[in-house]
Amino acid sequence: MITLYGIPNCDTVKKARTWLDANGHAYAFHDFKKAGLDEATVARWLAQQPWEVLVNKKGTTWRGLPDEQKATVTDAASATALMLQSTSVIKRPVLCVNDQVLVGFDPTLYQQALQA
Repeated sequence: MITLYGIPNCDTVKKARTWLDANGHAYAFHDFKKAGLDEATVARWLAQQPWEVLVNKKGTTWRGLPDEQKATVTDAASATALMLQSTSVIKRPVLCVNDQVLVGFDPTLYQQALQA
């Protein structure tokens, strides 16, 4: 089972979707802007990826947060709360292949994960 999480208008998500389509990989797309996320999903991601990778501190959503709120994000629990509250702060896309979680788009890593 392959699931790609993101938002459809994100350029990096578009690149990932184009690559998956071009390489013949069927996948489910989860638009977390419309469908939201649950804590169990974020917990599965955090079991493999550090919260510092999942929270996109270079993005406009993070930069737009008040400094006081940014200062409260110090561990997986506080990062989870932020990601559930504001899905736009998540680095995109998140690709789940069976039990593997990849963050961002890297064709080489995608190829390796999908060959396994």
